[in-house]
Amino acid sequence: MVKCDACGKTILFGGVKGAADGRPLRFCSNTCRENWQVSATLGQFPPEAVEKYVAEFHAGTCPRCQGPGPVDAHPAHSVVSLLIVTRWKTESRLSCRACGTKHQATALASSLLFGWWGFPWGLIMTPVQVTRTAAALFKKPDPAQPSAQGRGMMQTVMVRQWHAYRQAQAPSQSQTAGQPPAAS
Repeated sequence: MVKCDACGKTILFGGVKGAADGRPLRFCSNTCRENWQVSATLGQFPPEAVEKYVAEFHAGTCPRCQGPGPVDAHPAHSVVSLLIVTRWKTESRLSCRACGTKHQATALASSLLFGWWGFPWGLIMTPVQVTRTAAALFKKPDPAQPSAQGRGMMQTVMVRQWHAYRQAQAPSQSQTAGQPPAAS
């Protein structure tokens, strides 16, 4: 049995392939592959640079409305059903509290309107997702520091920006050696 190199789940069929340092890797999903890549890249940065980036992102403006922060992760749980097909998901967004509340309220309304129409999962999952979203709506984030989920999402943004920066650089420049810039 093959296990995911990121989360350790058993992969029965397929999986997503990758490689690092010349050794083959296997992941259960693209999400696990991306999480592994983020973790691997994050280890190249000085810890103080990561903390500085997260603190500035948290205290900065909302990436959605450009309003004042603090910015944090706001999860919204939703469910949609039609006869025998039911789909439920959780989508977290980095935003200010007002944008996060708007996103959660939309997911709540959508679930209440469209979640019930499937048997049996619509009837089971709608109360679950509605309760989870209602709890998230009333949970106040700590304005002094981001949640663990928010911190992870901000680190992912940092790594994606770093990769975009590296791709934009000319191949002859020293940044292509793979080393992140030092903390300033």
